[in-house]
Amino acid sequence: MNNVPWLNLAVALGIGLLIGAERERSKGSGPDRSSAGIRTFTIASLLGAVSTVFNFWLLVVSIFCVMIFAAISYYNRKSKDPGLTTEITLIFSVILGGLAMSAPALAAALAVSVAILLAAKEPIHGFVLGMVTKDELNDFLILAAATLIILPLVPNESIGPFEAINPHNLWLIVILVMVISAFGHLVLRWLGGRIGLPLVGLVSGFISSIATVTAMGERAKETPVLMGSAVAGAVLSSLATILQLALLLAAIHPPTLHALAWPLIFGGTSIAIYGLVVTLISFHKNGADTTKLTETFSVKTALMLAAVIALVLIVSAALKTWFGQTGLVFASGFAGLVDVHAPTIAVASLAAVGKLSVENTVIPILVAFSVNSLSKAVMAVISGGKQFSLQVILGLIMQIAATWLGWWLT
Repeated sequence: MNNVPWLNLAVALGIGLLIGAERERSKGSGPDRSSAGIRTFTIASLLGAVSTVFNFWLLVVSIFCVMIFAAISYYNRKSKDPGLTTEITLIFSVILGGLAMSAPALAAALAVSVAILLAAKEPIHGFVLGMVTKDELNDFLILAAATLIILPLVPNESIGPFEAINPHNLWLIVILVMVISAFGHLVLRWLGGRIGLPLVGLVSGFISSIATVTAMGERAKETPVLMGSAVAGAVLSSLATILQLALLLAAIHPPTLHALAWPLIFGGTSIAIYGLVVTLISFHKNGADTTKLTETFSVKTALMLAAVIALVLIVSAALKTWFGQTGLVFASGFAGLVDVHAPTIAVASLAAVGKLSVENTVIPILVAFSVNSLSKAVMAVISGGKQFSLQVILGLIMQIAATWLGWWLT
């Protein structure tokens, strides 16, 4: 009696009771009701546990027998749409009961997860069928594959020229860009165009601030009545740039984020205040349908960003090796013309592997950020004209000045 694993048997009993209780409430009534309830699931879980105690092959036989009984029960049910959830869950309960004898914590966690999935049938079905479109579901499946299948297979080591590239970190950035873009798309889809262009600009800025400024400029030129809202959207996209930089640095190298904390806070606060003022002024002109400005996410954009990052990593490592800190500043500024995230990630990655001190990361990142703002100003002039560009450039100047002020004070 002393060798009997009573605690494991108790876990198996709890697994059966937990899953069985949920199935009991969902089994229905009348001739079409499910044949398995709380008692059946509890006995099935204990069957798996006791079978495991005696012999592994006895567990296999028990599972096979339960499969036969479940198949017979499914065949005899007369409902037009009986489903297989209860039968599969019954078989899984036997397996969980057996697992409880060797890994009770894992078995219990899986049982809780199963019970939650079973209880959340209506919300899950409603979300998949009513809230998510087919294209969105396909995009989320791509994101899941990129995260759960590809990421574990990507090597996590420095390779390439100057050992400047870590494929695992690069793919992590691809996933992060897609996640941020998908989140922004869902926010726009759920809230619609009622909040107007300012929210669209803020969310789209996580995808590409330069592209957002261009789109807002074109909208302002096409519909002058939306000038104020378009300016607010363009300005707030630069706030998204600050926020995304903070997220990227937190994921890659938190010490670099700490070194840039005050410049980012100053720059983010200044552009947020300016954007809020412009938004409040233009809020009464709100109402355009702007949900079509973004897509769930762009795999091409994420991969292109990763390619740029890889190139910048190699060039930055080479210039750092050949010319020291001066070469790195030049490389960061050049890359910042296209995208501020690539040089930021490159510099932070160098610091993460010990090839650059934290103190020496600040200037290259701020230079890239400043040069990137110059690109936004140019695109504002080209796409939106004089009235639009003057208001946007004023906000950019305030942000850059506040950012460097934060650096000077620290």
